[in-house]
Formats: sequence, C-alpha cells, structure tokens
Amino acid sequence: MNRRYQAVIFDLDGVIVSTDHYHFQAWSELARQEGIAFNEQINHRLRGVSRMESLEIILEKASKRYTPVEKLELAERKNEVYRGLLGNLTDGDMLPEVADTLSVLRERGYKIAIGSSSKNTPIILERIGLSGYFDAVADGNGIKNSKPDPEVFLLAAGKLGVPPAGCLVVEDAEAGIIAAKRGGMAAAAIGEARSCHEADYSLTKIEDLLLIV
Repeated sequence: MNRRYQAVIFDLDGVIVSTDHYHFQAWSELARQEGIAFNEQINHRLRGVSRMESLEIILEKASKRYTPVEKLELAERKNEVYRGLLGNLTDGDMLPEVADTLSVLRERGYKIAIGSSSKNTPIILERIGLSGYFDAVADGNGIKNSKPDPEVFLLAAGKLGVPPAGCLVVEDAEAGIIAAKRGGMAAAAIGEARSCHEADYSLTKIEDLLLIV
C-alpha cells in the first residue's frame, strides 16, 4: 500500500460509467424543443459542470431571455428525459476493468468514494450494481458549488475521515482535475483530462491506477 494515500475518490461519469451519450440526447431534445442550436462542440463544454451551469451555456445560443423560474423548469425537463434514459443502464455499462480495479483497491486496504456533481448519482450506482459499494458518496445533492470548486471532493474526504493530502482523485474532466488540486489532493487524469497539465498522474486505462497505489 502506498503510504502517501489512504483513499481514492472517483468521479462517476466517464470514469466508472459513461452516460455522456444520454446527457447529449437529453440536452439535444431540450434544445430542439426550444429552437436553440446545439452540437457536440457545445456539449463538450458541459463536461464536469452542474446542470444549471450547463443550461446557462446552452442558453447562450437562445434567441430569448428566460426567467429564473423558466430556467428551473427547463433544467427539470432535461433531467426527466435523462432519468428516463438511465433506465437503460445495467452493470454491463461499467467501463472496462472498473470492477476488478475497485476490488483490488479494497484488497489493498484503500477507502474508496465517489465525488460527482451529478444529482443522479444514486440512480446510476443502483443501475450498474454499485449501490452501497463505496465507503462514501458525495454528489450534487449535497453541495452548492460544482467543479472546479473542490467542495464535492472535500465532502467525500470528510465522509471517509481522510485528510485531503491522503486522497487521490481519478477524473476525466479538466474541471475535476483543477477541483482536486484546489482541494489539496493528488489527481490522476484519464480520458480527455490527460491533456490537463495540473494532473499528477496520467492513466491510459483505469487499471493503470494500480501501478500508482
């Protein structure tokens, strides 16, 4: 066991499971209904940020102004579509090597947690068979600020009872890497986050984590 770390905190979407295509479908449908231009380039800007912040980005292309109440209604409409799509998730949607990697971390004595800005984290974990598997779950239901604010990771560390310096965060979004570093934690980048120079480690696949801890 690497004495530098006592815990590993995982982002959910893009690290444990991928629901990016469901988010894209849901936002696309909302944009279509509202007559707002939406494409993959805009969708890329939504990675790692909260639902309301994502909506603000999408509304940059809107031809009308929306009141705060209307924005809440739009966000809820998107979430209803997204939650419906999540019904298609199964344990087979876990990304490759995730289950084995988590098992080895447990065997090595590490605490493991989820640190996700998504308010749908409990549903996703249940659908993929990992509900109750992690020592702690911090998500969008318990925070006010989304990444790159470190709040969700600090919440996860607090629930684990591990100081930030003893935590390693695994993230696939630059905003998540920045959040981890701002929270005083080490960060391992996977996927698109590997281009972020603030990351302490770069993972080509999730099992590479076992070479670090």
